[in-house]
Amino acid sequence: MSIVADSLTKILTGEVPVTLVKDVSLRIEPGEAVAITGPSGSGKSSLLYLLGVLDSPSSGELYIDNTKVSSLSDSEKSKLRLKHLGFIFQAHFLLPEFTALENVLLPMQRLGELTGAEMIERSKTLLEQVGLSDHISKIPKKLSGGQSQRVAIARALANNPKIILADEPTGNLDSVSSKQVQEILIRLAREFKRTVLVVTHEEEFARSLDRVIRIVDGRIQ
Repeated sequence: MSIVADSLTKILTGEVPVTLVKDVSLRIEPGEAVAITGPSGSGKSSLLYLLGVLDSPSSGELYIDNTKVSSLSDSEKSKLRLKHLGFIFQAHFLLPEFTALENVLLPMQRLGELTGAEMIERSKTLLEQVGLSDHISKIPKKLSGGQSQRVAIARALANNPKIILADEPTGNLDSVSSKQVQEILIRLAREFKRTVLVVTHEEEFARSLDRVIRIVDGRIQ
């Protein structure tokens, strides 16, 4: 699925308006792996949230697979996110009382397109693909930070999304775990033809992707 932004702008209104994203236009092709880089506070995450339909622009248009997002109802946007977009954040946001398997099951249960047995089988397969087949029954506090982030990646893939959006996915990880997560994301683009969009400060990781978009003060440089 392609992502097209046409003059996206995001302004926080208030006594002193703050511009987070300014007049950004870009196109990301299906299966392309793209890094968004820039200094802290430059608007990288704000842009990612706009492209992932987690936030709405103040002006401009976003198209996902040629569909104008602003024309969708709230329920249609929710369905779009659930079915076609997978999100990975710096904090893994796993439910602490649920096992790895149960955390991965959640998006599939919300979408409701598979049987219970199919959901369990897919969850096990995804956890195996991220190297956690021996940890499916563990709750997050029994997992390392890197293992928890890999569960979060499996959860992001639960509904077989065409687009993966990751916001500093290696920011809280040690170097070994960071490399493992980077390799998984690269493989998603190379082998599984997912569109992958990653906000990162890791310059080497960014250069390993197809393209780097640099943001400074809310604008593409």
